[in-house]
Order: sequence, then structure tokens, then C-alpha cells
Amino acid sequence: MRVKGILLLLGWSALSLGAELHSGDRLPLLKGEYLAGGEAILPEAASGRVALLALGFTYDSRFAVEDWVKRFRGAYGSDSRATFYEIPMVGGMAKMGKWFIDSGMRRGTPKADQQHVITVYGGVGPWKSRVAYQDPKAAYLILLDPAGVVRWRYNGKPDDTAFRSLSENVDALLSKVPK
Repeated sequence: MRVKGILLLLGWSALSLGAELHSGDRLPLLKGEYLAGGEAILPEAASGRVALLALGFTYDSRFAVEDWVKRFRGAYGSDSRATFYEIPMVGGMAKMGKWFIDSGMRRGTPKADQQHVITVYGGVGPWKSRVAYQDPKAAYLILLDPAGVVRWRYNGKPDDTAFRSLSENVDALLSKVPK
């Protein structure tokens, strides 16, 4: 019994540390709040749709996140089988500025887009491990299939080669989702 307890504790510790995500892994629970208000829980919020998650860990990463989302929206925004979420990941002392940060984001985000922004306060460390965080100015992209399974990942600024790869993966997933 002691061995099982130790193994269970080690397994829980590995999960809490945030092992790097790979294609084929189910997205771990990611909780935040929609900028429009209300609790957001991924992957459930995207269930049944192909979803691009664009995570940013710093103020400067917002440019890469917004550029990626703009390209994705241009290509797939009219397809109800696809969705996206901009996910600012806020940790450290910045958590104390939640009201100020959210207010600023609401002012700068059209109301129609606020359901596509999920702010996450705290628990940032494990997510940095999951996405192999290195560049504070980069967007960290995760493409989910309709069941919440990771099918593609990319870390970086927008680039045509990476967008073609993303599009190929989105198109392949959408070909399996009924209209």
C-alpha cells in the first residue's frame, strides 16, 4: 500500500509540474474567465469544434497572439466548426492587478470578441512547461480536435510556413467534422 501511495503522489506531482504537451495528449484542464464574464473551462468550452488556443505569457506577447488570431479568423472565422481563444496567462505579482488588467483588455477588445478571450490568473508555471516556454514575445499555439486532443503546436511569431502547417492540420480536422 505504501508503494501505491508513493506512486500516486509522484504521478500527481508530475501532473502539477506540467509535463510538455505533445500531439495526441488530451489538453489538461485550463480554467479562466471569459473577458465578457463567466467561467471558462477548456477543453470543454471548445468541445465539438476544432479550436486554436493562442497563449501569451507577457504583455509583449499580445502582438504575436493577436496576429495569429487575426490570420486564423480570416481563414476560418466563418466556419462554425472552428473556434479560437486568446489566452493571456497572468502570474506572479501581476495577479494583484486583475481588475485593472481585465478593464484595459475589455476597453481594447470589441464586445463581439470578448467571448474569445480567456484570462487565466495563476497556475502559469505548469503551463510554461507544457508549451516549452522560452520567448516572452512569442505566442504559444495549441490546436485541439473536437474531442480536446492536441493535434498541433507551435511557439513563435506569425510566419507563413507555420501558418500553412496550421491550416493543413485545421483542414484535415474539419474534413472529419460534419457541417
